[in-house]
Amino acid sequence: MTGIAVLGAGAFGTALAVALSRDGGPVTLVARDGASALDATRENTRYLPGVEFPAGLSVAPDLPDAETVLLAIPMQALSGVLAERRERLDGRALVACCKGVDLASGHGPTALIAAACPNALPAVLTGPSFAVDIARGLPTALTLACGDKAGGATLQAALSREALRLYLAFDVIGAELGGALKNVVALAAGVTMGAGLGESARASVVTRGFAEMQRIARALGADPATLTGLSGLGDLVLTATSEKSRNYAAGLALGAGSPPGAGTIEGIATAQAVARLAGETGIDAPLTRMVAAVTTGRLTVEEARDILLARPLRTE
Repeated sequence: MTGIAVLGAGAFGTALAVALSRDGGPVTLVARDGASALDATRENTRYLPGVEFPAGLSVAPDLPDAETVLLAIPMQALSGVLAERRERLDGRALVACCKGVDLASGHGPTALIAAACPNALPAVLTGPSFAVDIARGLPTALTLACGDKAGGATLQAALSREALRLYLAFDVIGAELGGALKNVVALAAGVTMGAGLGESARASVVTRGFAEMQRIARALGADPATLTGLSGLGDLVLTATSEKSRNYAAGLALGAGSPPGAGTIEGIATAQAVARLAGETGIDAPLTRMVAAVTTGRLTVEEARDILLARPLRTE
């Protein structure tokens, strides 16, 4: 087996397939539905209109015999996809390109991969990135985290491109938690702005939220320093300030009293999973608990604000 396949033809999967095939070897974009239409138009008009597919990018309805598969599917769908395609995926290098915590199990993506495909090489690709930037060839730096140093180095070389720089990390749990928890903080930042609480309040939410991210990571066995890199702080800076971020935009809507909108908003499920885990293990995670409560309708934005402001003063 040789080559690269990207499973999932949403915006991010398509963007990665375009970037990897633009100045690299052949890449296959796997689209369960509409593969023939994508191949005919050579463009994903639904998710990335105006981005032409390079000549090296092919589209197929099912997995080819590629040694490396990027799993560009929503976090809450990952477990089902792994179960459905276990025989086709096992034994390959599987790179999760989703950010979050599985609501049913409380696990991150590489743990799900290892459980379903014990002979695979699990890794995660995460960090500050918008699909449209990657697809247009704009400079983007990401974290590639893999527990196998030799396998990780091989993947880093295979997946890096001139405008897509991958930095290798070995603290997989820390990288996964950075990508997952920043979505929760981005939701909170959006709620803050949507509710009219101001940019100073947003800065406080982001700063205290980052401290909470590190606290949760430490409690779950990760190195808090990992979250100061691209997979944590870098991604947080991007997604907690831009309306191009689905989680921040959803928070803006919630703060203004509107529904969070359509599409995948990973931070909502992640907040629920992590809040439950924090309650079971005694982790101090007030911001995560408030986001979980607001996004499930158990608290209003005003009630959550009052609870957070009523917390006792403490040293920083």
